[in-house]
Amino acid sequence: FTLFFLGQIERRLEVVRLVSHNAHKKLVSCLQGHLGMDVEKRHKKLPLTGLSQAMQDGAGQLGDESLTGKMLELCGEAESKLAFEQSQHEVQLERDILEPINQLAEVDIPNLLKLRKQLAKLVLDYDSARARYIQATKSQNLAVAAKLDSLKDEMDEALNKVEICKDQLSAEMYNFSSKEADYAQVYVMLLEAQAEYHKRSLASIESVLPSIRSQQDSWAEKPSFGTALEDHLKRSGREIALPIEACVMMLLETGMKEEGLFRIAAGASKLKKLKAALDCSTAQLEEFYSDPHAVAGALKSYLRELPEPLMTFQLYDEWIHASNISDVDKRLQALWTTCEHLPKSNKANFRYLIKFLAKLAHESEANKMTPSNIAIILGPNLLWAKAEGSLAEMAATTSVHVVSIIELVIQHADWFFPDDLDFNVSDIFTAPVLATISPGTPEPDTGSIDRRRPGSQSGSSEGGESPRRDRYSSHPRLLRQDSRPSASVSALYVVANEAVVVQENPAAEKLP
Repeated sequence: FTLFFLGQIERRLEVVRLVSHNAHKKLVSCLQGHLGMDVEKRHKKLPLTGLSQAMQDGAGQLGDESLTGKMLELCGEAESKLAFEQSQHEVQLERDILEPINQLAEVDIPNLLKLRKQLAKLVLDYDSARARYIQATKSQNLAVAAKLDSLKDEMDEALNKVEICKDQLSAEMYNFSSKEADYAQVYVMLLEAQAEYHKRSLASIESVLPSIRSQQDSWAEKPSFGTALEDHLKRSGREIALPIEACVMMLLETGMKEEGLFRIAAGASKLKKLKAALDCSTAQLEEFYSDPHAVAGALKSYLRELPEPLMTFQLYDEWIHASNISDVDKRLQALWTTCEHLPKSNKANFRYLIKFLAKLAHESEANKMTPSNIAIILGPNLLWAKAEGSLAEMAATTSVHVVSIIELVIQHADWFFPDDLDFNVSDIFTAPVLATISPGTPEPDTGSIDRRRPGSQSGSSEGGESPRRDRYSSHPRLLRQDSRPSASVSALYVVANEAVVVQENPAAEKLP
C-alpha cells in the first residue's frame, strides 16, 4: 500500500509542476509592471500612470474654462490613484502568489524529481555490485575469491545508500502530499488579493466621483434638446427654456408675417446647425434670423424631443376629459383648472409659448396661421400619450382632442394668462419686438369676461344663486357652442402632421 501511495504521488508530481509553471507564466503576463521592482518604481512604469499624465497634460492645455479640461484634470488624478493601487497589488502578488508558485514549480518538485533519479541510479549501482558479488561467489578463481569480502562490502554499502535515498525520497513525497493543501491555498489567496485590490480601487473611484459629478452638473453648457425641462432650467438657472425663448425672440423679429410658419419645413442642414447652436448655449444666432422656418422647426423639435410633453403625462387624462365637455363655458373652466395643475416650470413655459402663439395668430391675415392651424401643427408636440401607437391611431384619438385644447387656449390666451409678458425674459436678446400686443392690434373686449378663478367668487347674484364663474356668450373670439373638432379637423391634422414629418420642400402644398 505504501509503494502504491508513493507511486500515486510520484505520477502526480510532474503534472503539478507543469500546471504550476503554466499558471506562473500566465500570471506574470497579467502584470503590467516589471518583476522585482518596488512600489514606487513600478508605479512610474505602469500604463495607467502614462494615461494619468496624458490626461493631466491635456487638462493643462485646455484650461479650467473647458469642461473637458476640468474632467481630464479630475479623472487624471483618479487614474493616478488607481495606478498606485495597482502597483501595490502587483508587488503583493509577486510576494505572496508568484514566489510560492515558482518555488513549487521550479525548486521543490524538481528537487523531488532529482532525488527520484538519484534513487534510480543508486538502485542500478546496487544491482551492479550485487551481480559482481554473486558472480564472485560462483567463481573457482582464487584471486576472485580473495575479493569476495570487498565485493560484499561494496554491495552492502550500495544497498545502504539505496535505503537512505529511498527513505529521504519517501519523506519528501509524504511532505509534499501533506503540504498540497497549502499549495492549493495560494490560488485562493490570489482571488482574495484581487478582491481586496478591486475593493480599494472601487473605494478610490467612489471617493472622487461625487466631486466629478458635481463639477459636471454645475456646468451650464449642456445639450437642452432631449433633456428634461426641469433639469435644463435648474442647470442653466433659467425660467424659460433657452430654445423656447431664443426661437420666440427670433420669430418675433423676423417671422411673424412669414406665411406658413411652423408648417413649411426648413432645410435639414440648417435646422441641424441651429439645434446644435442652441444645445451649446451660444448667443451667436444672427445668421438664423433670416430663416424663420428653421427657427420654427427648431422650436417644434425641442418640444417634441422633451422626455415628457410640456403639458405632462400626469395631466394627460385630465386634459382629455376637459376637452370632452360639451358646454363651452364648462370646458374652458375645466381647461383652466387643468392648466393650474401644471408644475410651476411647465406652466411658466406653457404660458410663455401660448402668449407667443396668440400673438402669432393676430397676424394670421399675413402668415395664414390661425389658432386652428397652429393647434394642428403644434398640438401633437405639446401633449401626447405615454404609449403612442401609429400616426393614424394618434390622429384618430389623441390628436383631435389636443388640437381642440390648444386652439381654445390660444383663442383665449389673455383669459388663461391675463398678465402682460415681456418675451425677453433673460434680457440677453436684442430683438426689437418685445411688446405683448403688437402695434395696431386692438385690445380684446374683456368687459364681458369674469376673470375670477374657481373658488375666488364672493357674494351671490340676485335670487340667491351664485354667479357663473365665467360668461363667454359675448366674448369676441368665442367659438360656437359645439366647438369640438369635427372629422374634417382630424383629417386636416393627418395631412398637416404628415407634412411636418415628411415634407422637406418649402414649396409643398399649404394648409387652408
